Amino acid sequence: MSNLKKIVLAEDNSTLSLLLKFRLEKEGFQLLIAEDGKKAVELIEANAPDIILTDIMMPYISGLEVISHVRNKLKLQIPIIVFSAAGQEEMVLKAFNLGANDFMGKPFSPNELVIRVKRLLI
Repeated sequence: MSNLKKIVLAEDNSTLSLLLKFRLEKEGFQLLIAEDGKKAVELIEANAPDIILTDIMMPYISGLEVISHVRNKLKLQIPIIVFSAAGQEEMVLKAFNLGANDFMGKPFSPNELVIRVKRLLI
């Protein structure tokens, strides 16, 4: 059984997903990648992650719906960091209202993400 902290990363940009996977695994985290919100919900339900990283705009199920599912249906209080491109301030406010713990605007530094993930997992 692995003692690595598990992260579900929900991001439809495969290049960004691979970059973040590489950077976070280098820090000793186990990454589970979802290319859409539907897959993210499946991974969350099956793997009990320690933290969730999700883009807001994704196919099938949005990041907002992922947050709502985690907080309202699954009743989980694990940390959630959301990503969003500039110009989506209303979506970001909705994310916080649904229970997101942190927000990062795209583009962002993978190193800053590592710091924020570690801070939320203390």
